[in-house]
Amino acid sequence: MNKAVLEVRDLQKTFGAVTAAQDISVTVPEGAVYSLIGSNGAGKTTFVNMVTGYIKPDSGLINFGNRNIAGMAPRQITRLGIHRSFQIAQLCAELTVEENMLVADAIHGHPGPSFLRRAHNAEARERALATLERFHIAEHRDRLVPELSGGVKKLLDIAMAMAGETQIMMLDEPTSGVAADEKFPIMDLVMDALRSAGVTVIFVEHDMDIVTRYSERVLAFYDGRIIADDAPGEVLSDPEVQRYVTGAPA
Repeated sequence: MNKAVLEVRDLQKTFGAVTAAQDISVTVPEGAVYSLIGSNGAGKTTFVNMVTGYIKPDSGLINFGNRNIAGMAPRQITRLGIHRSFQIAQLCAELTVEENMLVADAIHGHPGPSFLRRAHNAEARERALATLERFHIAEHRDRLVPELSGGVKKLLDIAMAMAGETQIMMLDEPTSGVAADEKFPIMDLVMDALRSAGVTVIFVEHDMDIVTRYSERVLAFYDGRIIADDAPGEVLSDPEVQRYVTGAPA
């Protein structure tokens, strides 16, 4: 097994009387592909938000790169190499595909008041084009965002999240907003691009076909706890997971 790239220990988070995370402990090996499943409010997004700095845990450790990043700001965590996409694509409608990519590259790699000037240099354009080609959307480089299909928007959003040095990519429902006949082709492109870059992947997903096909290991969340952590077949056949997550008969 590869060495651990992310080690989470005893994460706790409450919002008033609601327990959003309880004793969450996970070890993710370098280069692995993990999926997070669970009903709405089960704790999946809270986990992702704690790892990426959008929520500060009440207690516990999040070890990445031999340091505890729990409670660090999102931008600090992004600079360290943990990137994420969101369920709803975070794109600028007034810009072209290439311009969106250039802005993402500048923000990830060169934050500061002059980042937009650096975004338009030849090296930045070369990096942007290479990333667009990796996700097979370079042909759309001159199109504005409103002209794109849901699948291309999703690919652009993930490509933008890949700007800079990425070690872990966290994807929030990568097939949401994508037509049914596009979901497997889109995921094939995404996973091929991330694997070729040597990126560890953790994705939130409600579609069990996607979970089974693309993840090596599944974490099933319920009521702020992980109730199963194993290979997809083992998790999806677990009686608790069938009762609380998938609704499938035992």
